[in-house]
Amino acid sequence: MQHDFFLRPVVNSPYGYPARHWALDEHGQPTGALVKSRRAAEFVTPVPKPKKTKTTAAQTSLIYTDTEGLSSEEQEYNHSRLINEVRAAVDAWRQLPNPDQWGVTPETARLLRHWRHHNFSEIKPFFCQIEAVETAIWLTEVAPKLGNRGVRFITHLKQANEGANPGLSRLALKLATGAGKTTVMALLIAWQTVNAVRHPGSKLFSSGFLIVTPGITIKDRLRVLLPNDPDSYYRSREIVPLDMMPDVMKARIVITNYHAFKLRERLDIAKGTRTVLEGWREEPVQTLETEGQMLQRVIPELMGLKRVVVLNDEAHHCYREKPTTDEEEALKGDDKTEADENNKAARLWLSGLEIVQRKLGIATIFDLSATPFFLRGSGYAEGTLFPWTMSDFSLMDAIECGIVKLPRVPISDNVPGSRMPLLRNLWDNIGKDMPKKGRGSSAVADPEKLPHLLYDALDALYGHYRQVFEIWEQQGIDVPPVFIVVCNNTTTSELVYKYISGWSETDEDGNETVVNTGSFPLFANYDENHQRYSRPRTILIDSAQLESGEALDSGFRAAASDEIERFRRDIAEREGNSQAAAQIDDATLLREVMNTVGKSGKLGAQIRCVVSVSMLTEGWDANTVTHILGVRAFGTQLLCEQVVGRALRRQSYELNAEGLLNPEYADILGIPFDFTAKPVVSVPAIPKPTTHVHAVRPGRDALEIIFPRVAAYRTELPDKRVTARFTPDSTLELTPDLVGPTNTENAGIIGESNNLTLADMKDARASTIIFKLATYLITRTYRDAGEDPPLHLFGPIRRIVREWMDNHLVCKGGTYPALLLRPDIAERAAEKIKNAITYANIGEKPVIVVPDPFAPIGSSADVSFVTTKTTWKTDPEKSHINVVVCDSDWEAEFCRVVEKNPHVLAYVKNQGLGFEVPYNDGHVSRHYRPDFIVRIDDGAAVPLNLVVEIKGYRKEDAKAKAETMRTLWIPGVNHLGTCGRWAFEEFKDVFEIEDKFNELVDRLRAAPKTTKTTEAA
Repeated sequence: MQHDFFLRPVVNSPYGYPARHWALDEHGQPTGALVKSRRAAEFVTPVPKPKKTKTTAAQTSLIYTDTEGLSSEEQEYNHSRLINEVRAAVDAWRQLPNPDQWGVTPETARLLRHWRHHNFSEIKPFFCQIEAVETAIWLTEVAPKLGNRGVRFITHLKQANEGANPGLSRLALKLATGAGKTTVMALLIAWQTVNAVRHPGSKLFSSGFLIVTPGITIKDRLRVLLPNDPDSYYRSREIVPLDMMPDVMKARIVITNYHAFKLRERLDIAKGTRTVLEGWREEPVQTLETEGQMLQRVIPELMGLKRVVVLNDEAHHCYREKPTTDEEEALKGDDKTEADENNKAARLWLSGLEIVQRKLGIATIFDLSATPFFLRGSGYAEGTLFPWTMSDFSLMDAIECGIVKLPRVPISDNVPGSRMPLLRNLWDNIGKDMPKKGRGSSAVADPEKLPHLLYDALDALYGHYRQVFEIWEQQGIDVPPVFIVVCNNTTTSELVYKYISGWSETDEDGNETVVNTGSFPLFANYDENHQRYSRPRTILIDSAQLESGEALDSGFRAAASDEIERFRRDIAEREGNSQAAAQIDDATLLREVMNTVGKSGKLGAQIRCVVSVSMLTEGWDANTVTHILGVRAFGTQLLCEQVVGRALRRQSYELNAEGLLNPEYADILGIPFDFTAKPVVSVPAIPKPTTHVHAVRPGRDALEIIFPRVAAYRTELPDKRVTARFTPDSTLELTPDLVGPTNTENAGIIGESNNLTLADMKDARASTIIFKLATYLITRTYRDAGEDPPLHLFGPIRRIVREWMDNHLVCKGGTYPALLLRPDIAERAAEKIKNAITYANIGEKPVIVVPDPFAPIGSSADVSFVTTKTTWKTDPEKSHINVVVCDSDWEAEFCRVVEKNPHVLAYVKNQGLGFEVPYNDGHVSRHYRPDFIVRIDDGAAVPLNLVVEIKGYRKEDAKAKAETMRTLWIPGVNHLGTCGRWAFEEFKDVFEIEDKFNELVDRLRAAPKTTKTTEAA
């Protein structure tokens, strides 16, 4: 694919200054001119930009600043102008040289000078962090004193909150993931506490703080905000001068997750007992705790305070949903389920804050989030900013400033014809073939039967991960880089987890047999001797389970039981107390592992791969993530940014010789992250005329065509010598079009690009490949359920495999024979070899077809449907159906040809007919629908039914269909003998259809007639 380039100014600064910003007019609106910022380095990097792609209404994009057309009289969405005005006002206030002009308390002025000019021994607060706190300070202490210039901002905040959060005062500060929201919270707490202690009568400040998080994971991480914590930010990051530390120590801080706001049962009463008591007392038995009791349980340290400050971390989960109108389109399916869950969580979170407001009083709520946008189903336009957002430091700003890793996504690959790199939006290409249910499904899925593009993405990303891993080892870094896979449901996560790390099965006697030791050595939880490592390298995480704080689901606990037990042993060895490890519940243990991924000396220090469900969309602070693979749908850019954000925390903040941060990269596959997303406007579709396609009855009943419905095939190996008859369709061409891209270029908005290839597979030996492919055939393809594999045939099968590899394996476009070791490709090769063996031994071991037990016979009389496509009006003497739906000009030409041939008795297009041929496309069982059935008078007593496929360019799936027809379906149906004689033919050139068809009919009429015809001559 080709890509063009555009120029974007960047600065790799540790302070968070954009290299350039838009000049603003007197109203705070961008003028269209770029002006140079203070303290900005000056260099410009050419950035590869993906080729423009076609978008559809089904893909909703995140709206950043351009919200034109969304606002109405009832709801204003365009807040960028106001944010720019606040930024300009704060910038002008910041330039005032004399602290006496700042309009703040002496304590606030002292803190501002400390944050701006102190010589920090470690990491200096980023400019974006200070700017966010300055915005809160300016709106709280300065704006009310400025008359109309400041009151209008205060008025906007009040109106925004009155419309969306009646009774609450919320102020949202938007900072990109990795920009340090925890530090901002520490700065806010220090500012509020010092002022509250030294000005106890002021209503602007409070020393009581309630920090609310969306999950226990984040709650655990925010312990650094407690002044007496060993790792407290106030000391370790020098947030306040030393003489102010005693004041900060007086802060009363409670950190909780919003789930704690749910009112709990104080007394567990059986349903029957409750009924008896309520009948006797003639009133309901009140066992649910009151609001006051809930607060006493959740925030006992804050009871007695009159006004507290609330800090909402990941605040986009907290909102009051807006009732939708009848005109608004209702969500369906998974979208509706997700929206309902989001709204339920938001209601619980907001109702908890309202209880705190009623019982204690809330001075201010500071919302901190990288994405303070309304979610889908909230009643507001999805992806629009909370109207009480007053500070915005976007992900693009963070990337330009170099304070986060640079995300690299696919911008091109070597698969021809694709408008977007296949691994960019992986789910669009594999979603239909992925498991649809959660782990509770009774179906047993096979980790080696996942879509081939998923294997390709894993192989490509792992190949680059291995290089990064080796570099980190050489540099002496004592923790490994981390590879994350984010899945759509628990079934997918378990399958991917098993494929990556290996899996075992337990027989009836309880003996464990290792089926697979893992596809990637660095992620495998088993060694080469099939023994488990003492410490897992790959873990499986269910975010919803862990974040809620509830007991683990039994299915998930069973899936992760081995890892949980090994973590227990690890704790027992470290602490020398096995009882202490046994007392820790499973969920707490896994949360500790997750919280300490990438942290030296901790429980999760050596984790290399995390496979998760809906996890890592927020709140995870691991800074060693270098690779992310998305295996789920990403309906909005909001979700894309949240997931990509999990890899953006820098591993090092050490400045180089030039006083700048060295660039760090995160490689992303499967997440269609767009650096410059725009709204997608849906264009109303123009209705098209419809045509009723149906069988003409009873007038054309003589032209009815019946056909067998086949459910499966049964083949057997010959009793004597095993041979194979290879055909041109036995050849397997390994190309990027089949196996997935073998060269994907990953690039970000700035920085270096990177090529992800499959070169790691190049060195596999041919003898190893032949041995494993022959083993695959013996143990999987020719092994009957419950029986031992036919090991006595290993020698002949290996000989046939070698012959096939020597003569019928073609590698193109950067592919290698070692790809045959991948389950999906091995299955495809095995199917071709099996068909060749079956084809060579039809006389000795005929193919047996298994008819559909519910509907063994189909008929053209059943056709009846409506279409808007182009149609061909059929000849009343040639077809039972009134018209043929033409999917291409080729099909229209074929209709003309068959109607013109005098030996054609009848024909029917296979659309709405229900004629399907089961076949294997690699390891996926599919149904092939040939284009036509033509009844031909070939001179025999019984007419011949010719199955016709019209195909131009033939990919491997077309070859698999043709092979199945010639080696299985046609021989099997003719052997069955209940629906006449059958043959199969393909037409591959539109300009030769007439000549080829007429030649075929003449050849069939001239051929000797037999009772059963196995194929067209």
